[in-house]
Amino acid sequence: MTQNPFDALGGGGLDLGALLQQAQQMQEDLQAAQARLADATVDGSVAGGAVAVTVSGTGELVAVTIKPGTVDGGDADDLADLGDMVVAAYRDAKAKADALADQTLGPLAGGLPGMGGPGPDLGQLGF
Repeated sequence: MTQNPFDALGGGGLDLGALLQQAQQMQEDLQAAQARLADATVDGSVAGGAVAVTVSGTGELVAVTIKPGTVDGGDADDLADLGDMVVAAYRDAKAKADALADQTLGPLAGGLPGMGGPGPDLGQLGF
């Protein structure tokens, strides 16, 4: 097969200047998206808001709020339940942060235009 892999870039040749410019623009876009994500916060809660947590867009836990009267605290089982609720609230918030990250960074994960992205699904090609 003698097909030039750079034909997809147009003109049959490789314009390194244009490719470098595209790569630099993608890097700037990615850094801006990462900064927006780091500044964003997402809340998660359980038990009707009895326990709520806030995480950054990158998934870092930044706050935990427990409504008064949620647990007695005088019983080991109550404290274990509280711990379980904090974990569940964190998982809720983390799932939302992950979805936000996918939405924010997803368009930037496709690769350079004309370069074909991540490649074909080899299963569809019989491999």
